[in-house]
Amino acid sequence: MLAKQKKITWANRFRGFLPIVIDVETSGLEPTTDALLEIAAVTLTMDEHGKLSRNQTYAYQVEPFLNARIDPKALAITGIDPHHPFRYAIPEQQALHRIFAKIQYLLASTQCQRAVLVGHNAWFDLSFIQAAVKRSRLTFNPFHSFTTFDTACLSAVSLGETVLARSVRRANIDFDVTQAHSASYDAERTAELFCYIVNNSFYKF
Repeated sequence: MLAKQKKITWANRFRGFLPIVIDVETSGLEPTTDALLEIAAVTLTMDEHGKLSRNQTYAYQVEPFLNARIDPKALAITGIDPHHPFRYAIPEQQALHRIFAKIQYLLASTQCQRAVLVGHNAWFDLSFIQAAVKRSRLTFNPFHSFTTFDTACLSAVSLGETVLARSVRRANIDFDVTQAHSASYDAERTAELFCYIVNNSFYKF
């Protein structure tokens, strides 16, 4: 008699963690002094065979916090004008609250214990989120405090690349350099890269 195959769910696929892809654009490299200027979160779907795909994107322009340091070199890379009147930016507390509320709903609906941040050089994104949470005095942060799924590391192992543009191209995913350094675009490409790596991994239930 054949053993019954274990049903693949979000709750058992990643040991109770729910992957949420995050990308941030900032005014520098130091999370405690430099501003969070853009944040994007991408959710994923999983089919009955455990295959992942990109789902919805939630992206916000963010107002620099009071007395934030703005490094012109960082702005030259991202092309962001923090004070442009048509950015329609919102305070970082509001941006985080909106994203966290969606993640909290997904955690309940998937019966996962905690969200885990998926990012390309994920420590950077996580450190800016943690600093913004502290400044905003939010009492709830859905992300694990130190565990991440870093696609730069995963790409180095599985694809032999660490740069996002090179990694996605190695995975036969389109990458438009003119749209790079937009939080929503980079998060969506990172999500597709993560799905590719997971879907082609050797792990089987």
